[in-house]
Amino acid sequence: MAIIELNALKKYYGKQRGIENVSFKVEQGEIFGFVGPNGAGKSTTIKLLLNLIYPTSGTATILGMDIVAQNRAIKEKTAFVPSDVRLYNDMSSREIFHHTMHFYRLPNDGRVEKLSRMFDLDLKKKFNQLSLGNRKKVAVISALLQDAEVIILDEPTNGLDPLIQVLLFEELKRRTENGATVLLSSHNLNEIEEYCSRVAFIKGGEITQVTDLRLDTVPEKIVILRGAKNLTGFSHLPVTVINDNPDKFTFLFKGDAEVLAAAISEAHPQDFTVQNRSLEEQFLQMYQTESSHGND
Repeated sequence: MAIIELNALKKYYGKQRGIENVSFKVEQGEIFGFVGPNGAGKSTTIKLLLNLIYPTSGTATILGMDIVAQNRAIKEKTAFVPSDVRLYNDMSSREIFHHTMHFYRLPNDGRVEKLSRMFDLDLKKKFNQLSLGNRKKVAVISALLQDAEVIILDEPTNGLDPLIQVLLFEELKRRTENGATVLLSSHNLNEIEEYCSRVAFIKGGEITQVTDLRLDTVPEKIVILRGAKNLTGFSHLPVTVINDNPDKFTFLFKGDAEVLAAAISEAHPQDFTVQNRSLEEQFLQMYQTESSHGND
């Protein structure tokens, strides 16, 4: 079941394009990644979903409800962590959380204390006394206080130390196992690769690719051969050559490891390296290739 669905969503600021025909679906119970370089359209898309700005054309729904016509009902079931956290400077973390609890009519059942202990946050300090990382903790905890059906996160781990990042994703996984759905916008491709089931790439306001990370059971490998004496064995393999210099022959390979090992043995290299191709490497190649063709 699609919990978040965008169909040809478009936003223009006058003649300037924000996003163009953005379409993708986020299924119930998944952590869905949303990545792209700065200015690609991630924040515009999220603002549209939250009804902070209005679309030029196209439609989108959350929990089957239209993001414009039914935005109030959507917000009652949606939690949001912004990339830039700006809250009440003169209020303590505890006061901010109690304000959130009152706004969403949540019971005083100890969840503030539980989450504050989990994320190691001092409830007494005022917001303007907190570091960047602790300000982000306030935003994360405020979102997690709700039993939200949809959680939208825009760079949630920026400023958080590694241990807190792990705790956050453990909590998100627990919630998705209980039926919640997460849309995660992040520049941290390692966390996207580790925790997301699928990921949408956006460039220049348009979706360039949606990748199902669950189906990539045979990861693409980067192979580097140095001083190879015979490269003919690779002509029969499904390889994408990056550098065909025999002194450093580099290519991408996806297939049977034994076939690859036999071809490497036949090439008699002085040495070689084989490694799985990470999402970060795919991202860099995708956007560097597009930039080199003048599509930026």
